[in-house]
Amino acid sequence: MTIKIISWNVNGIRAIQKKGFFDYVEKENPDILCVQETKAEPSQLDESLTNPKDYNVIYHSCSRKKGYSGVATFSKQKPVSARGGFGEEKFDIEGRVTETDFGDFVLFNVYFPNGGMGEERVKYKLEFYEAFFNYCNKLRENGKKLVICGDYNTAHQDIDLARPDDNRKTSGFMDIERVWIDKIIEDGYVDTFREFNKEGGNYTWWSMQTRARDRNVGWRIDYFFVDKILMPKVKNMYHQPSHQASDHCPIILELDF
Repeated sequence: MTIKIISWNVNGIRAIQKKGFFDYVEKENPDILCVQETKAEPSQLDESLTNPKDYNVIYHSCSRKKGYSGVATFSKQKPVSARGGFGEEKFDIEGRVTETDFGDFVLFNVYFPNGGMGEERVKYKLEFYEAFFNYCNKLRENGKKLVICGDYNTAHQDIDLARPDDNRKTSGFMDIERVWIDKIIEDGYVDTFREFNKEGGNYTWWSMQTRARDRNVGWRIDYFFVDKILMPKVKNMYHQPSHQASDHCPIILELDF
């Protein structure tokens, strides 16, 4: 059985709803859909998003500021358990994580903080990485197998953005951020995309302000990392850059169980 999981930063779920979101879901027919940057609470959404046909859904919304952050996970199969956040109030108030346990694996849908607003937000971002992966590693110690998808807000290597030399001091490509991707890999998580595609020019986010997508001046900051113990189950992982309803494109993981 193949399980198809889509991860997509939609840059506003109400905005994407008007841009053919349900047509896309119907066409792709994912078993699980993880969206980031929903920018909404369930109370602000209509029933098609809070009680979607054929899907269970869990939202984790920002309680600190309306219209900010937020994630949601849609799944055909009802999870064994599901929750928003990971037990750290400092981070959970921003609505950045859903955790869904499907038995064979635990799926995390994560919108990692963006450090672009200054030093304090970079510090917050790094603290988030540390706290979140400490939590994940405790689950692994208890025998859980993890899939961690979402917008990591960090490009790992020079190959992962169009203009690395211009951005070494820009949040999202600073050494203190990139080292976290190194650490994740050292801890036994696999960047699934790079198992199937080692070419440059493959990005998942483009600045809308500069029409960067037209020139493919982008960044690869959306990932599916899986616990290496799950890699034999990974059939494929790819991007959909031609789908342009958001400034990010959908990314897709296929697992065989």
